Amino acid sequence: MNASRTARDHARVEMIRSIKEAARQQLAEKGAADLSVRSVARELGLVSSALYRYFPSRDDLLTALIIDAYDAMGDAAEEAAATGGTPRMKWSAACHAVRRWAKANPNEYALIYGSPIPGYVAPPDTVAAAIRVPLLLIAQLNAAFDAGTLKPDIQGPLLPPGLLEQLTAAALQVAPDLSLPLLNRGLVVWTQLFGMLSFELFGQLVGSVDPADEFFAHTIGQMADFLGLVDPS
Repeated sequence: MNASRTARDHARVEMIRSIKEAARQQLAEKGAADLSVRSVARELGLVSSALYRYFPSRDDLLTALIIDAYDAMGDAAEEAAATGGTPRMKWSAACHAVRRWAKANPNEYALIYGSPIPGYVAPPDTVAAAIRVPLLLIAQLNAAFDAGTLKPDIQGPLLPPGLLEQLTAAALQVAPDLSLPLLNRGLVVWTQLFGMLSFELFGQLVGSVDPADEFFAHTIGQMADFLGLVDPS
């Protein structure tokens, strides 16, 4: 690769980084619904046509920011889970890492878990990044199952036929060895995790369990018990 090509590639990477940083600042100030390529261009002192070479539309820019947010959260969770320990420890560490990331990046969290953006439909490109955390959490269930330490106390009503069909399709992709009731519990816990985070970040816990450190830690333990991830002690 010649020097001029390398310089152009470096300049392109730097421009994309600058565009994204300016767009994230707009997210913080105005919210995702008011993000526009033109206003980002003005912030950078450029004409809008210059930015359209990198992001042809607002939706393309939003998609890039959404993928970055999911990947950053996934990186945090995977790094925490990689510190070692039992599947329960890794599962808990990943959940706490997701919370730390969300609290440190509330605008990016709101972009991916807040209100839908009018007129925007997320393309399939976002899926791989979006499922990193749930797949990581499911992986700990699979690891505990393989180790013989997964001991869920499955009780409650039978799963309805429609849900059984949905879970069967999901199990084939992510957890063929887990029972469908247990996989359903995994989905319950996944929604519980992000429901707690949204309540905390969007101010719904003010006046009750705010700050939520102890509530979150206690609930994560209950959720691990609910899944049958045995406490090593």
